[in-house]
Amino acid sequence: MQNKKDMTKNGLILEGGGMRALFTAGILDVMMEEGVTFDGMVGVSAGATFGCNFKSRQPGRSLRYNLRFIGDSRYMGWRTLLKDGNLVSAEFSYHIMPTQLDVFDAETFAANPMEFYIVCTDVFTGKAVYKLLDKADYNGMEWLRASASMPIVSTPVQVDGRTLLDGGIADSIPLRFLQEKGYGRNIVILTQPKGFKKKRTKLMPAFHLFTRRYPAIVRAMSRRHIMYNEQLDYLEQQEREGNILLIYPPEPLPIGRTEQNEKKMRHIYALGREMGVRRLEEIKAFLAEAKNENK
Repeated sequence: MQNKKDMTKNGLILEGGGMRALFTAGILDVMMEEGVTFDGMVGVSAGATFGCNFKSRQPGRSLRYNLRFIGDSRYMGWRTLLKDGNLVSAEFSYHIMPTQLDVFDAETFAANPMEFYIVCTDVFTGKAVYKLLDKADYNGMEWLRASASMPIVSTPVQVDGRTLLDGGIADSIPLRFLQEKGYGRNIVILTQPKGFKKKRTKLMPAFHLFTRRYPAIVRAMSRRHIMYNEQLDYLEQQEREGNILLIYPPEPLPIGRTEQNEKKMRHIYALGREMGVRRLEEIKAFLAEAKNENK
């Protein structure tokens, strides 16, 4: 770990969690509306796909397009899964929708100097792959798709010579990664409440379907709960030392990973906005303190 005085940048870390990340989106929107900025951020899975709107400065977009396409088989659902092997449509969700139907501001994304990293998992090694995403072109969207491609309900994404799946498999809360990049003061947004501990997944029998082609993914999934809980312990340590500001929901979020219920989606987003407003001054003070330390 780098010496604290050498770590001069402030960062934002966003874990995934499928539609639980609408809680994160609510917080991000409040920060955007209030002009809060960071030197860099890293997103995992839904933390990446929702978090990219923070770099493009588009508050409200994450909730908007998810509500607009509820029940649309072009976007997400079992019909899409049976058709092309992806629960979330590859072409419609990552290339048609953001360029034609709810346009992603790729120009603002590219112009924003904030560094934006995303995390994926290499299917052959089971290790995390970190990508600095500076363009939201077709290739960039494929990296985003890879970061949020959940195993079993997604086909691996081939991009830039790699074969990738969901980043949460290998590095669910990449605080250490951002610290190693020189980010010494960081805000971490989780989608599970304080005291949560991950258990071994009950889906391991299904993951063994991957054994023949991707045994490294099966191995990574078998110990993911261990990795995740170790990361939670590290967060607590870093919080005690004053290096991070930790934000999490007050209770378990009552929403499924692939939720399509409008009322639940709006509720989770509203909880995020409420948390963002509640902790806004604390966020600003934490970031101001970081700037003062760096003078």
